[in-house]
Amino acid sequence: MTSQAKLTKEWLAERYREIQRVYLSDNRPWVVGYSGGKDSTCALQLVWTALGQLAPSLRQKPVHVISSDTLVETPVIVRYIDETLQRIGNAAKRDRLPFNTEKVKPTIDRTFWVNLIGRGYPAPSRRFRWCTERLKIEPADAFIKARVAEFGEVVVVLGVRSSESATRAQVMSLHRIEGSALSRHSSLLNAFVYAPIESFTVDDVWTYLLQNQSPWGNDNRDLVAMYRNAQAGECPLVVDKTTPSCGNSRFGCWVCTVVERDKSMEALIDSGEEWLEPLLEFRDLLSSTQDPERKRQFREFRRRSGQVAFIGDSDTPVPGPYKLEFCKELLHKLLLAQVEVQRRAPAGEAPTLINDAELREIRRLWRLERGDWADTVPKIVKEALGHEIEWITEDSVSFTADDASLLNRICEKHAVPTDLVVQLLDVERSAHGLKRRHAVHTRIEEILRQEWRDLDTLIAERRTQKATEEK
Repeated sequence: MTSQAKLTKEWLAERYREIQRVYLSDNRPWVVGYSGGKDSTCALQLVWTALGQLAPSLRQKPVHVISSDTLVETPVIVRYIDETLQRIGNAAKRDRLPFNTEKVKPTIDRTFWVNLIGRGYPAPSRRFRWCTERLKIEPADAFIKARVAEFGEVVVVLGVRSSESATRAQVMSLHRIEGSALSRHSSLLNAFVYAPIESFTVDDVWTYLLQNQSPWGNDNRDLVAMYRNAQAGECPLVVDKTTPSCGNSRFGCWVCTVVERDKSMEALIDSGEEWLEPLLEFRDLLSSTQDPERKRQFREFRRRSGQVAFIGDSDTPVPGPYKLEFCKELLHKLLLAQVEVQRRAPAGEAPTLINDAELREIRRLWRLERGDWADTVPKIVKEALGHEIEWITEDSVSFTADDASLLNRICEKHAVPTDLVVQLLDVERSAHGLKRRHAVHTRIEEILRQEWRDLDTLIAERRTQKATEEK
């Protein structure tokens, strides 16, 4: 059956009636996940149309339309979503519909740049995709949990389809509530999932969008053009680990390194968005750090825990976080990319790639956790941007670049690792002035338990142990 034959007025009328039945069946508020892509747009438009057919007296239950902003979304998509959310809000007031919109974002200590540049997390890969949970799942789940705390239970409306993948179909079936259109959320208590386009195919989605005008004033043909220009699929709102994430040339984070090439960004640039070139170049720089032959160049041999692990029986250590010096280089190049993309962007665009709050948090992490006594973040910002930002004044005892130089000479003289002493001094600094210092000894013990020997010494010891075992 073709989409045209399937999406008859009668068939759509039944879909609308189902949505109305689910909406009117209880007092649980709805949270609609909207990513700006075809599937979430189709689901939201179906819900909007169905509720619009109800009498105003029946449209009392709130419907929260949430969009996930990872703070590293492709600027073209950010612009499209922002404009759409504004239109949705205006149209909801005009039509007296219970829709309200909100963007959810990661907390500052969980953002992409704070983790990658601040803590030194390596660029995400298929084996270590640390970004999805921090940037997408946690912010969306926090919003849902807040609604659960407020109302007791909540229904999450998602534009997911069983035909997306066999895994998705299996998960949807596994959590299905018998005799209901709802499924239980895979991880959140008192949250339920409703998928109004579960039975739709890709062709069904596009047919519906092109045959039914957007009720909030968008032109769905613009969405088709955006997909065509990017040659991409939708990056869905992710609310659990079963939701398919990005990383397959989809709309989404411009920094995504889960794939070897960002074909979506390349296609956007080829279609006329040349101002995005600095973003693609920076993204490709991050991707280059995943080359196994070059990892030693960019990353520490110690893990963030301070321990050293080796790959199998080899003498190659499992790479740790990015080196601080490389993080400094990344920050400088990111800010230069921001200046360049703002210079080249169309009027009214000028996207901010990293915000001031993130810069302050990176500065804090470098000074307190990574021994950056020279306090280089303000210097890098001033050099790249040509101006200062408002920095937070520190009341705690702080060391300087001269102190770091003196300490390094003393440690070299006594053959003591400088980083070890830096961390011990930072523990004392953080506890300075406190009346209760019971945790200081625990933190000192944790630092002393870390591996402070150099890599050559560790490899030599490892080889000696192997030789002894072979005898």
